[in-house]
Amino acid sequence: MQTFLSQWHQSALTTLGLFWMAFWAFALGYLISSMVQVFVTRRRMRENLGKADARSVGLASFFGFISSSCSFAALATTRALFAKGASLIPSLAFLLASTNLVIELGIVIAIFLGWQFVVAEYLGGILLILLMWVLVAVSLPKHLEKEAREHAREAEDSDDGSEDSPSWKKLLFSRKGWARVANRYVMEWHMVWRDVTVGFTVAGIIAVFVPKTFFQTLFIGAGDADPAFWQVLMQCIVGPVAAFFTFIGSMGNIPLAAVLFGNGVAFAGIMAFIFSDLVVLPVLRIQARYYDWKMALYILAVFLLILVASALLLHYGFSAFDLLPDPASAKQVVDRDFFKVDYTLFFNIGFALMSAAFFVWRFFQSGMPALKTASIKEKILLALAVVALLWLAVGALLPLWTDV
Repeated sequence: MQTFLSQWHQSALTTLGLFWMAFWAFALGYLISSMVQVFVTRRRMRENLGKADARSVGLASFFGFISSSCSFAALATTRALFAKGASLIPSLAFLLASTNLVIELGIVIAIFLGWQFVVAEYLGGILLILLMWVLVAVSLPKHLEKEAREHAREAEDSDDGSEDSPSWKKLLFSRKGWARVANRYVMEWHMVWRDVTVGFTVAGIIAVFVPKTFFQTLFIGAGDADPAFWQVLMQCIVGPVAAFFTFIGSMGNIPLAAVLFGNGVAFAGIMAFIFSDLVVLPVLRIQARYYDWKMALYILAVFLLILVASALLLHYGFSAFDLLPDPASAKQVVDRDFFKVDYTLFFNIGFALMSAAFFVWRFFQSGMPALKTASIKEKILLALAVVALLWLAVGALLPLWTDV
């Protein structure tokens, strides 16, 4: 019993430490995302995404790059673009870019995994878009796109809040503009706090309680210095299959990816796992609601194929240039020194003060946002987040109670 309590405490501290390392990156990313959403309107994006040509795909990727990394927010924006006339290819390019090419994701990956994974994330995001473009261009039935657009228009909320917005210059130098930024910043956290809470808590639990042999069994070839091609391929398949049944978004996946790296999973398997935030079960259900099940399953199949292919290309491309990260350099998550006086401390203090100011500003404008519990998924995720918070609170305080 004493061993379990000790591990519980270590697990809670690991989760809190992981979030401590990443908080300023989240805050910086959501600040940038909020500013983009306020100062750049959807109308401007839609006007440039009507064709499946290089210009439209490039612009969609750029708009995704400067947009939000929250998978569920990106799904809603993609649906809006598609319903208002954007072609499917640039719409999916926007979706892939907004969940793989965003700034805050690269910062968090750098913190937990290292520069090779950051480079792979951005190169992989471009690869995903290019492979999707080719695959959809040669395989998409025209009638399927037409039916999906009609379905999306039925589900689209006609008021997107950006049609009559003032110019970005006026907003940038106005109290109203920054009030909108504060509101969007709060809503960014509101959309992801449950995913982040569950994701970081699960990462802490896995890091402490799950033995290395489990990962070597699940990810065939994990721990091998030079795994065979079929082993790397199997890891690329296991990554998205394992992610499919989770409720964790792209940002919550990164500490889990760090746990996988520390347990010997190959570079390709880790990248496939990171890329899998758009093939999880909740995303599939949302896509089906937006476009109907035929299109949702088609998009799922496309994303699975391109993420496995991209992970393999990255693995062997990095290997050809002797750039694969050394598994021996992987630091176990539980061995990290999380809380110390360094740049993280000062960045966290600064962004915590900014976040508090934005939350207070938003509260006095329109109160705090209500909890979303309309769907079964939202209710389950909220319940898991509450359980996770209780787990962390009790686990962190265990030494105080056991010493009494």
